[in-house]
Amino acid sequence: MDARLRAAFANLIGEKNVLATPQEMAPYTTDWRRQYRGEAECVLRPASTDEVAAVVALCARERIAIVPQGGNTGLCGGSVPTGTRPEVVLSLSRLNRIRGIDTLNDAMTVEAGCVLAAIQQAADAAGRLFALSLAAEGSCQIGGNLSTNAGGVNVLRYGNAREQVLGLEVVLPDGRVWNGLRALRKDNTGYDLKQLFLGAEGTLGVITAAVLKLHPKPSAQATAWIALHSPARAVELLAQLRARLGERISAFELVSRRCLDAVLRHAPALRDPLPQVHPWYALAEFADAGEPVALAARVEQAFADASGLLEDAALAASASQSQALWRIRETIPEAQFTNVKHDISVPVSRVPELIERANAALQAAFPGEPVYAFGHIGDGNIHYNVGSEALLARRAEVNSLVYGVVDALGGSISAEHGLGQLKREEIRRHKDPLELELMRALKRSLDPQGLMNPGKVL
Repeated sequence: MDARLRAAFANLIGEKNVLATPQEMAPYTTDWRRQYRGEAECVLRPASTDEVAAVVALCARERIAIVPQGGNTGLCGGSVPTGTRPEVVLSLSRLNRIRGIDTLNDAMTVEAGCVLAAIQQAADAAGRLFALSLAAEGSCQIGGNLSTNAGGVNVLRYGNAREQVLGLEVVLPDGRVWNGLRALRKDNTGYDLKQLFLGAEGTLGVITAAVLKLHPKPSAQATAWIALHSPARAVELLAQLRARLGERISAFELVSRRCLDAVLRHAPALRDPLPQVHPWYALAEFADAGEPVALAARVEQAFADASGLLEDAALAASASQSQALWRIRETIPEAQFTNVKHDISVPVSRVPELIERANAALQAAFPGEPVYAFGHIGDGNIHYNVGSEALLARRAEVNSLVYGVVDALGGSISAEHGLGQLKREEIRRHKDPLELELMRALKRSLDPQGLMNPGKVL
């Protein structure tokens, strides 16, 4: 980067917040899985919406591309530069204030750089629940969560990230600020503009703040580890539990035995929750108002009523036992870190068929390669990971087989992780051409110079 531009950026946000050496930039130009690396002119760390707007306006005048970045925990290369043109990384980590909590309206206004866990803790301290929860919550930032429409474990009850948002503040590609920080649950005055930026992966603008929905904090919670014969039994059990317990079910996660074995090897301090080995498991979370003992009794009765569908079950007897069960689920991605990963979804009823058909296709093409299937069966989102690192060289072949099954079942090749660089080309083979045309038209309208996170999504 030439000295003139560096001085201009430093004048806007302070010299110490313009990172330009390879050592300083390295954490920002490499993704979490170390699959993508790109060169950047510099990394910029503004501390306010006004500073973000000033930086974006300067980049627009100079025709410098911008890569917005939160906690850089994504899995599709969407938060790092491509290195194919002059780009700056715009880190939102210093925009980390919680601007306010309105408990009577069940709303919280936060800046984009707030770590998800910090938002959860602030809501909890106010006697409320912020429902978005995922494995990276200790380091991911809410701006990135909203830009990728993150899912996580509570989608079954509360919905994806876009369902957790009432309003947004966004810096547009020319540096203007759209203040849509309205805490309204009803506003029927035209297009719902915030939805354009939720899930857009920073390609249409920079989310700098959001008004988030809060919920009453449950006074009773119960966590269960359930042994199952098959994914089909898991889907049937979920349907029965919902019929008996309704919205008290907040999470229902599928875990294969192969995933559990990988976790126990990777983290020996964790223990198998049940004495016998079973082929499949579900991790279920229940929450309600009232006394914990009443909820536990309801859950136990529901299990008794559905005894023909489950092999065994253990209900956590304490908060520490519940945390241990969730640590198993959260450790699965680390336990099989490098392989061919798929973040796919189908209708919940077709999850068993997805796993069965994909397994058969892969074993025919790649005999002996292991499959690690786990994820959010309650909303049809399965993380379907295949093989070892050696199979990465044949990623395209593996993807073709898996995505072919997904297409046949009316599914999506990206359920919650987004497209980024990883699936930018692949999506052309799976999305309706008219949808892509409309997406490109929106991109041209809002970002005519193509400066916002280029090389991602489209």
